[in-house]
Amino acid sequence: MSRRPSRPTDLASELPAISYVWETPNRRPRRAEWDIPDPAAPGRLTPAMRAKLERIVRRAPEVMVKITGRTKSVAHLRSHLAYITRNGELDAETEQGATQAGRSGLKDLQQRWEDDAGLDDKRRRDASLSVNIILSMPAGTDAVGVKNSARAFAIETFGYNHDYVFVQHLDNKHPHVHLTVRSLGQNGKRLNPRKADLQAWRERFAGELRLRGIAAEATPRRTRGRVRKADRGVVLAMRKRKVTPDVDRLARKEVLSEVRGGKTAKHPWDEQIKTRQDAIRQRYLEYAAELQRSGVPADQELARQVRQFVNDMPAVETRRHVLKNELSKLADTRRRGAEQGVDAQRRDEKRGDERTR
Repeated sequence: MSRRPSRPTDLASELPAISYVWETPNRRPRRAEWDIPDPAAPGRLTPAMRAKLERIVRRAPEVMVKITGRTKSVAHLRSHLAYITRNGELDAETEQGATQAGRSGLKDLQQRWEDDAGLDDKRRRDASLSVNIILSMPAGTDAVGVKNSARAFAIETFGYNHDYVFVQHLDNKHPHVHLTVRSLGQNGKRLNPRKADLQAWRERFAGELRLRGIAAEATPRRTRGRVRKADRGVVLAMRKRKVTPDVDRLARKEVLSEVRGGKTAKHPWDEQIKTRQDAIRQRYLEYAAELQRSGVPADQELARQVRQFVNDMPAVETRRHVLKNELSKLADTRRRGAEQGVDAQRRDEKRGDERTR
């Protein structure tokens, strides 16, 4: 039986070299413009590739598109709609462009969605009524631009098949929009986004922002040299309450065992992460060399920025590496403290002997 080629080999054969830098672990539903090579020169940067490379190395703000949850009952749906509108204090906008204002608007919106839910006789008891999404940008981003971009994103992504409502919140330093989409589409199919869909949504939202003059990008974290996943909300909430999550407790137990035993457990994924990061860094440098050879001042400046970007990338550290370093430093501190205590005790004993003589 023949073996399938490894993932990196597949990438190298299917995508132009530059795409390996920002390619996500999950395939997008469709190819992005910066993944399409120039037929006349497949190995060179197209304008779309070059523009994306510029945004990456110049650190354009990263968009956030996150599924915050799903409503599974009419009561839950009603509560969520009340939350995102602040009980009617904030205006909501529907897929038809209609504004639902005030408490009366909130009641009309809730009633319509409740009626639609009641007509969905094929829904399983545990199936969702809506998918709740947040579209967010860093502090300082133009709030009007964020709202307009979110509107365009919602129309393009859901407007032809799903009912939705969105509300902008400005009570946080990060301008963001709450978008609630009915799970059941007009075609009878339910919305069930996967990781590849989320990445495609991020890219679409970033594109809408750029169309409105707002610098934005939607790269996977590995593109920026980061390998650690962001902690889940429930884990962050537990830490805030001074409760140790199981994931932290088990990781500390494993790493502490390694430190005490003086042996490092082998984790194949650690080596895979390092190999991929090495490949990404190498691709960056290869394109920096190509840009440098062009002789065009703008290309040479971009080449310099690419090399600096690679130099500034963080060390390849997983959560285990961080924990191990923390425990090692703690052990060193305690050992030095113990040694200083012994030295102080010896000095006291010596002074006592001298006084006795």
